Amino acid sequence: MVNYCVMRNKKTDQHKAGSNPGKERILDIIKQKGYRLTRQRMIILEELSKVKSHPPADKLYQMVRKRVENISFGTVYRNLRILKELDLISELNFGENFSRYDANPENHQHFVCTKCGQVYDIDKRIQVNYEGATVHEREIQINDFSLEFYGICHKCK
Repeated sequence: MVNYCVMRNKKTDQHKAGSNPGKERILDIIKQKGYRLTRQRMIILEELSKVKSHPPADKLYQMVRKRVENISFGTVYRNLRILKELDLISELNFGENFSRYDANPENHQHFVCTKCGQVYDIDKRIQVNYEGATVHEREIQINDFSLEFYGICHKCK
C-alpha cells in the first residue's frame, strides 16, 4: 500500500519552470556555476532529452557520436558529471554495475523490469511528504528520497 502526499525537492525546485528548462535557462544555470555551455554539452543534453530509456553513459556516447564524430567517451562522461552537479539531469543507480541518466531532474519514480532491465518513468506521480518525520524517536530532516518499483514490464509478460 502506498501513501499519496506531497514531497518538495529543494534541489529541483530551483529551476522548475517545466521539467526541462529551455536553452536560455540552462545557459543561466551553467554560467552561475562558472561553466560554459559548450556545443558538446548542449548536444549531450539534447540527445538525453530525446529518449525516455534512461541510457547508461556508453549508450548516450553512441547517440552523441552520431552528431559529434570525434567526441570521446571521457568527454561525455565528464559532461554527465557536470550536468548532474548542476541538477540539470539525474543519475540513476539501480544496483547495477553502471549508472543510467535521466534528462528529467525532478524527483519522480521509476519502474525497472527485472527481466529485460528496461527503466520506465512512472506516469502517475506518487508523492510522499516526510517533512518533520520522526524515526526511532529522533526528528530528522529529509532533503531528498528515491523510490523505485521492480517487476515485469508489459513487453516481457
